[in-house]
Amino acid sequence: MPSSPTTETSAARSLRRLLIGPPLRSRQISQEEITPVEGLSALSLDALTSVAYGPEAIIVVLAVAGASALHLVLPITISIVVLLAILVFSYRQVIDAYPGGGGAYAVTKANFGPRVSLPAAASLVVDYTLTVAVSIAAGVGALTSAFPSLTSATVPICLAILAVVTVLNLRGLGETARAFLLPTMVFIVGLLAIIAVGLIHPLAVNVPQPGQSQLPTHGLQTVGVLLVLKAFSAGCSALTGVEAIANGVPLFKDPKPVRAKRTELLLGVILGAMLLGLAVLARRWHIAPRSGQTVLSQIMGMAVGRHWAYYLVSLTITLVLALAANTSFGGLPVLASLVARDNYLPHLFALRGDRQVFANGIWALSAMSAALLIAVNGNTLTLIPLFAIGVFTGFTLSQAGLVVHWWRNRPSQWRHRAAINGLGAVITAVATVVFLATKFTEGAWVVVVAVPAFIFLFVRIHAYYDRAATTLGLGLIPAKPERKPCLVVVPVTGVSRLAEHAIAQALSISSQVIAVTVALESSDTDDRVEELQRQWRQWDPGIPLEILRTEFASVAAPLVSFVNDLRDSRHEQIIVLIPTVVPEHLRYRLLHNQVDLVLSNALRACPDVVVARVPMALGTSDGRPPGGSGVPSAKPRSD
Repeated sequence: MPSSPTTETSAARSLRRLLIGPPLRSRQISQEEITPVEGLSALSLDALTSVAYGPEAIIVVLAVAGASALHLVLPITISIVVLLAILVFSYRQVIDAYPGGGGAYAVTKANFGPRVSLPAAASLVVDYTLTVAVSIAAGVGALTSAFPSLTSATVPICLAILAVVTVLNLRGLGETARAFLLPTMVFIVGLLAIIAVGLIHPLAVNVPQPGQSQLPTHGLQTVGVLLVLKAFSAGCSALTGVEAIANGVPLFKDPKPVRAKRTELLLGVILGAMLLGLAVLARRWHIAPRSGQTVLSQIMGMAVGRHWAYYLVSLTITLVLALAANTSFGGLPVLASLVARDNYLPHLFALRGDRQVFANGIWALSAMSAALLIAVNGNTLTLIPLFAIGVFTGFTLSQAGLVVHWWRNRPSQWRHRAAINGLGAVITAVATVVFLATKFTEGAWVVVVAVPAFIFLFVRIHAYYDRAATTLGLGLIPAKPERKPCLVVVPVTGVSRLAEHAIAQALSISSQVIAVTVALESSDTDDRVEELQRQWRQWDPGIPLEILRTEFASVAAPLVSFVNDLRDSRHEQIIVLIPTVVPEHLRYRLLHNQVDLVLSNALRACPDVVVARVPMALGTSDGRPPGGSGVPSAKPRSD
């Protein structure tokens, strides 16, 4: 079982403080709130760094029709930037209307009801998990493009980056945003500078590029409406992360909505400029897929040459792509806390940790993302088909919900706003359907399975909480509590200071105390039992010693049977007080308390029995845990 704060060793505490930092008081939570510029590094890196795989996704789709289709990359990108403008407008409205965060979940819950909000929540969970995996995989992909010798270590590098990002977020979003701010600014300024050089005076257009062209000699598919729709849908992966700011409004400094809207606008302007610039260069230089080279790497190489500037920006892109996973770590824990408050996730997701962050949501996201990275071997293109479906489902539901919101509230210019949101909902819905239809067999089926699975999980958890609320009488005034006498059972293995410590605590709870020990039926055991009884009489602690004889090796079964007999024959509240040892060092934990683990697990099946532990610290004169009071940590086992 997890150690309590009173039993945590100094070494473990020191390591935790080193990695996570000291606990923050609730009034210090403002230290972790962010400004609009910090919002770019904390909540916008996912969207900003999608330029590393969004344009490439368009070119990969168009390439199946041959070189003649690559000129469509610019008009398709322009249409994506128009959709970006609609989404930025939409989510700025979401921020105003729902400043409590939650994004698509909050919008659909308010306008369509809880049942429709569940698909939005499930889609966002899938989106956030894929965002982490895609961002880290894309970052490592950029690294291996610049340094091909690292390709074999793709998965270990991915997991190492994930571990670092997880620890930084456990320290708090404010610290993380400030730590990521410098590389974010270097990425934005550096990439915009490279695009400007490429547009004005490229330095290495005619230099041979590494890798082999993967452009088919003859087009495998004709250029038609379906191909254009597939390319558009694939390129829409560049819009992922646009919703994260609206999901994380509570993370900003006051006035929260104003600062969040500024960050959303900054994101839209910067991302739109990057996408258009890269599309112009890709069309001008006839960029096509190449082995071992990303599209972004090719454009950078042609713009400034493969010299120090190329490698500096490549390393920065690798870093910020990996750090783009931070967008999800800022969004999913907040979303999970809102879903948990609505009883659709375990309530532990609504609890803040020592650093005033939703640590359980961070751990859950890290675990799911690690499993996904391992499953796809860190391959970005494998993840892209999964990625956009969850993202665009959330986009569609959010904008459809806003249409209902404007129609119900009817503020000034509500028809104009509803028309824009309605258009955005239709476009994102079409993109979702096309992605689902064209990429289903390439992995998109995973999302089709995952989203309903999460919805089923949400529904089952909510049903359980409803049953529990009825049983516990939540919301009702209960009868007045009645005082009930206690009978304390203390398992012992012999006469010792540990037994004395536990019995003393038991007598402080009740005058009715029974010590019990389990003995196997054998001749050797008989001698030991007689010796124990003799020592007990000599010690005379003032309570009886009950010998539980058994022919089996189980220590727990006789004690559970004894406790059940007491429950059936007596009316007192039964408390089982288990003596435990707290060693001086963490490395000795495995050498003690095996009986405690066995008995604790076995007694879980006994309703209305309180199981408590009496810790005795080795190395202290009074047996109390360092920093503790020595009072047993009781936990009812009726749950």
